[in-house]
Order: sequence, then structure tokens, then C-alpha cells
Amino acid sequence: MKKLRPKSNIDELCYPYIYEESLLCDYEILTDDLTRMVGWAISELGILRQQYTESTALKTLENELNWLLPLCYHLNGSIRGTLAITEEDHQQLLENYRNFKKTTEKSISGFVLPGGVSPVGVLNKCSSMCKQAIRLMVKIHNEEQKEVAEILPKFANLLCNYFFTATVLINQVTGFKETPFVSKSYK
Repeated sequence: MKKLRPKSNIDELCYPYIYEESLLCDYEILTDDLTRMVGWAISELGILRQQYTESTALKTLENELNWLLPLCYHLNGSIRGTLAITEEDHQQLLENYRNFKKTTEKSISGFVLPGGVSPVGVLNKCSSMCKQAIRLMVKIHNEEQKEVAEILPKFANLLCNYFFTATVLINQVTGFKETPFVSKSYK
């Protein structure tokens, strides 16, 4: 069977690499989607902040998400193109994460069932998308033999944890109580 190929009409091509067989295209589509989800979370957070105008934690989160938004696009292009995630970016994210972790340390211990007011669901999805991106990086590097700089999965792992902690922070501010999850599979 003949392989699908792009046609000559640029208006009928959504992405230059959409027909390539490498998982790199899947990674780029996923991280593009991640960036769009972060934009959505920022928008939803702006609405939430109207209800909690005195919350400095939500304002800080909004500032940090706006800082992260272009970094998600940099994560997107850093395998095919020039590496655009720096150690300084990673260190700043680590500091932001640790600050939120300290703020939320009494709110949660262990696994919880997802829930809370918007943008909690969007940020939970962002966290999951980071895991998917990491898995694709592993396959791109190990199976397709395409170099993936160590900073990229390191940053994406931290980003995953940051997004989750952001959900805990929002739930703490809004008074939503997470339901602990007790696994029947792992004891």
C-alpha cells in the first residue's frame, strides 16, 4: 500500500511533519497540546482569582504559569531544533515547586482521587501530559536513536510534579478536600 504523503496545498497541511513516521512528531503534537492546556489553565485561573482576590498564592501561581507557557513550547522544539530549556529554567521551576510543596505539605499525603474547582482538572491533565511526553522522549532516544538532552525529561518530570502540586494549592485555597485513594493493587 502506498504511504500517505502531504499534498501540495499548504492550506491542507496543519503541520510540516504531520506525515512523518517518527514518534518525534507525536511528541511535538503532545507538547503543543500541553502548551494549549497551560494557556487554558491560566484563563481559568484568572476567573477563579476573581473569587479569591486576596489570595497571594493564586496570584503567584498565575505568574508562574505565565512564565511556564513559553517554556512548554520550548520543550516542544528542543529535540528537533535547538535545545531551549536551560539549567536556569530547571532551577527556577524547582524553586517554584518547592515553595508550593512547602505551602501545601499539610494538605495532602499520598495518592488522592482527582477533583476540585477549575482549573484543577486542566492542571491534572497537564501533569498527565508531561508523563506522556517523558515516555515519548524515552522511546525517541532509546528506540529511534535520536538524541534527547538529559535536561528535557528532567524538566518534564519536575513539571509534572509542579502541575500536581498546583492542584493541591488551588484546592487548599478554595477549601476543596481531596479524597485519599487507597489502592487495592499496591499495599
